Amino acid sequence: MTAIAFHPETKTRRALAPGTRLWIALGFCALAAVAFLTLNAAANLEFIIPFRGRKLAAMVLVGWATGLATVAFQTVTNNRLLTPSILGLDALYAFLQTGLIFLLGVSFISTIGPYAMFGIVVAVMLVATMGLTGLLFGRKGRSVYLVVLAGLVMGAILRSFSSLISRILDPTSYLVLQGNLFASFNAVNPELIGVGAVVVAGCSVWLWTQRNALDVLTLGREAAVSLGVPYQSTVRRVLLVATLLVSVSTALVGPITFLGLIVAAVAYQIAGTGKHAYTMPMAGLLGLGVIVAGQAILEQVFGLGTVLSVIIEFAGGIAFIWLVIRKASRS
Repeated sequence: MTAIAFHPETKTRRALAPGTRLWIALGFCALAAVAFLTLNAAANLEFIIPFRGRKLAAMVLVGWATGLATVAFQTVTNNRLLTPSILGLDALYAFLQTGLIFLLGVSFISTIGPYAMFGIVVAVMLVATMGLTGLLFGRKGRSVYLVVLAGLVMGAILRSFSSLISRILDPTSYLVLQGNLFASFNAVNPELIGVGAVVVAGCSVWLWTQRNALDVLTLGREAAVSLGVPYQSTVRRVLLVATLLVSVSTALVGPITFLGLIVAAVAYQIAGTGKHAYTMPMAGLLGLGVIVAGQAILEQVFGLGTVLSVIIEFAGGIAFIWLVIRKASRS
């Protein structure tokens, strides 16, 4: 009797190509956008679609800008626990809003115009953050953790000043201030969406042209210099553009500290590659997808029982702690 040996074929699962994964993420964003625009909108489409469309445009800008900025920022700082917001941008925004209302009053804030207010917020945040990140180049071999510490200390000081000033505001000014300090897509000025779109588009195009240089920067300073990348100038410009993206996002809707951290961490995992040609757009798509889908669920399921930024901050705080513990366990 002849023995017959069966050799089962080994089935190998081919991973999806990075480009295919981007298309899937784009499809998810499209579905989330359609759901946000059309759910429970049959009653009055002529009013609801334009109204929701303006909010959708703001969410797309904020999500895309935050995702791109976080990946670029983490690359040049060589640390995936950092985001521009963690360095104190949210505290600076709160201090700026509190100081303007305290010094100039609510009436002046309402009459200065949206463009002037938008420009003031973006300019102040940009200058302050670039001064902080300039510590990276103040001395050769400067540790990135010193920049994080400086940002945390600056944030704590600014929050203390903001809290002190807010206690002596009159009730009307205090209510206006509280409305400005929480990220909300319901109070976006439609006049600023066009300006924000131009800035975000310009920054996105520039970061796309630097995708190969960013790939080289992931190898480290010495490797990047040896491969011909102008390290100092490239990192400074990337920091400037990343900070500008986050500043525009914060000026549009308010601070969302941990959004970038969440979408960047997920983008690294599902992009299928470390190339910035895929990780940056993946993070941007995930950012806008999370915001649009979350806002749709919040409005249609929970009836706006809370603010989306509160949920993102809660989930982001847990994700940040998990990433810190994970990195500590590997070291």
